[in-house]
Amino acid sequence: MKQNKTRVVIMRAGTSKGIFIQESDLPQDNQDRTDLILKIFGSPDIRQIDGLGGADPLTSKLAIIGPSTRDDADVDYTFGQVSYVAPTIDYSGNCGNISSGVGPYAVDEGLVEVTEPYTTVRVHNTNTGKILVERVKVEDGMAVVEGDYVIAGVPGSGEKIEIDFSGTAGSKTGKLLPTGNPIDKMMVSEIGEIEYSLVDAANPMVFVRARDLGLTGIETPSLIDKDSRILKILEEIRGNAAVIIGAAKNLADALENSPAFPMVAFVAESQTYNDFTTGDTISEGDVDFVSRLMFMQVVHKTYAGTGTICTGAAAKIKGTVVNEVMEAKNRGKNLTINIGHPAGVIEIDVAAHEENGQWVLDKAAINRTARRIMDGYCYTS
Repeated sequence: MKQNKTRVVIMRAGTSKGIFIQESDLPQDNQDRTDLILKIFGSPDIRQIDGLGGADPLTSKLAIIGPSTRDDADVDYTFGQVSYVAPTIDYSGNCGNISSGVGPYAVDEGLVEVTEPYTTVRVHNTNTGKILVERVKVEDGMAVVEGDYVIAGVPGSGEKIEIDFSGTAGSKTGKLLPTGNPIDKMMVSEIGEIEYSLVDAANPMVFVRARDLGLTGIETPSLIDKDSRILKILEEIRGNAAVIIGAAKNLADALENSPAFPMVAFVAESQTYNDFTTGDTISEGDVDFVSRLMFMQVVHKTYAGTGTICTGAAAKIKGTVVNEVMEAKNRGKNLTINIGHPAGVIEIDVAAHEENGQWVLDKAAINRTARRIMDGYCYTS
């Protein structure tokens, strides 16, 4: 029997890798579309051996790109987190790293009007209904790949892509502080009452102190991923947050139907530690605080782009647990905040102010690199 084929592009975008597909190349029927995407990725299978997925949360990501349905954007972009353990695709949030590939993809695919030396691409993220603004360097009508900008977690260097997420405050809940408070309390099994901060910028996130979990904040991914007790506690915190924002009915529903979002992170004061990928020393003076972020029930090996936006916003809101650990060493006075993650440091330019009792996100910009790895057809039976 003749195999079907679908045109795809594989891109490394930030510290993630994803499969980019044009909207017009996918079936209109939702179930047919889901079935095809799962076949393209080789899901569900923990090795994704029969598809293009990389058998890791950071390499099992989907970007669907199409003409904009809004007058204030150039393209529509839908992000999907494709599970490799279940036949599901989570569309409940966005991925900041994969977002960084949308601008270059749109330029190279001829989906936007190109100007040189820089093209501004206004991206409508359909997951959140928010607009991202990307600045892409262009030469001879194509996005520039080679450059000297380095991001932790990616070998080598590339051309810098600037992404402004300031318009993504209240991405899912409509509020930068969904509960109205910078800090709240919840009951957690095996721990008892714990303080947390729930913030919604780019994607909603729940933050807790590392010390309240009996952690230092500089644990390696493998150390946490092998600790079933801590993993259970962190998922309970995340699940509770999902219920609070209305993304799930209960903990079981959060795990089954919204496993990616909201994300949960534990934070601590700045300290010296080693990059788990290279062994290089990251000095206490190089970071404003440290954070470890959970994604799809395991520790993110670097740091999510949307997680960076939300963490940066939380750091600027007085009274949150993130602001608390940053201010413990009198850090964060500058526009640029440096977050220490397992594989290095990610920086964000962020500013916020309080107005009439409400916090407003004035700026939230990160820089990433991206490149096209391959394009062609994926064959599915």
